[in-house]
Amino acid sequence: MSLTEFYILLHDPIWTVLLSAVLFLPIRQLIWVLYVRKQQKIKKDVSDEEKKSLKKRATVTATLLCIVFSYIYVKQMFNL
Repeated sequence: MSLTEFYILLHDPIWTVLLSAVLFLPIRQLIWVLYVRKQQKIKKDVSDEEKKSLKKRATVTATLLCIVFSYIYVKQMFNL
């Protein structure tokens, strides 16, 4: 297998992983802030334990969103 064939085979997964990694931290932070603000509207005071729980929830949500949207973006933009 030549280097060109190897690159074509791994082109989409490489770009999907890179884009997901770049988007993960800002998306997780945004989702976490939205979760905390929603919780603050319900209850005025949000404890540190609740914030940790919301951070874990935001991590799972951000991971799924980043992977799905990165995959869709790469398939649309880099259609080889």
